[in-house]
Amino acid sequence: MAPTRWLVASLSALVALLWLGPARAQYNPSAATNQPMEDVAVRKRVGGQLTIVKERRAVRADRFGNAAGNQYDLAVDGAFKGQTVVVLHFYTGEGFDFSLPRKALAQKGFSVYRWSNGAPSPKELAGALDKACQLWIISGERRHLDARHLRVIKRFFDSGRGVYIWGDNEPYYADANFVAQALLGAEMTGNLPGNNTVNLWPEKGRAGLLPNHLLTTGLAHLFEGITIATIQPKQSRLKPLLYGSANNLVAAYYERGGRRAILDGGFTRLYLHWDTAGTARYVKNAAAWLANYERFGSKVLAPDRQARR
Repeated sequence: MAPTRWLVASLSALVALLWLGPARAQYNPSAATNQPMEDVAVRKRVGGQLTIVKERRAVRADRFGNAAGNQYDLAVDGAFKGQTVVVLHFYTGEGFDFSLPRKALAQKGFSVYRWSNGAPSPKELAGALDKACQLWIISGERRHLDARHLRVIKRFFDSGRGVYIWGDNEPYYADANFVAQALLGAEMTGNLPGNNTVNLWPEKGRAGLLPNHLLTTGLAHLFEGITIATIQPKQSRLKPLLYGSANNLVAAYYERGGRRAILDGGFTRLYLHWDTAGTARYVKNAAAWLANYERFGSKVLAPDRQARR
């Protein structure tokens, strides 16, 4: 990494950590750090004498090179107990039953309320969202949502609660584009082969993952998905999160006016090659970020976490 980029990345991480502060009981101490470090006691010979010195080293990594252990996720386990993720799950082929993400989200305290293969009525959706902190939409090849659903989703989004919009290769982005165009002024297109793991990007626009952000806490390597769509931000205020191995924008995030959303063209990560680099951690980080503690404070925390603020 060039010296200037290294300095900018280091300063960004320092600012993020200072901003988080010690009282943020929902986040782990390594929040916004891709590759956490620790002090290790090492025996060394200094001036002819054997002594013990401390060295700063990367923490133990898993087999993909990411920091090993839930303590290096963004959120503390159980931090969001009592919070609900509503899922509109419109693609269920290839055995995709959402069981793997559900299990990962439960580690942070989230429960899941899910509709599959069809949309609820707008009234039912509104009722479920009244009790939820975020909505995940997993698109299929045809639209299930209409203008009435969209009004419900927009009210939810405008209230500050998070929205994750998932699509995949053409044509599996019908509802994703319907909602993304209305909320974010963006869409996804195309069908590119993926099936690779990307590292931290060397520069914006090149294959890789955004460094030193809450969403990428504990992630230096991430599986991009099997076949993927490309995000077309147009005139939106989306910011890049993940560029695929073909240098295409696979995922982007929105954070403005107290509102948060993620748009992602690789939902195959949620059920295929789940145990490859970083997927479970990324899912947990995304839900923790979309809970939007920075806006709602203790309202989205488990009772025991509220007491620790």
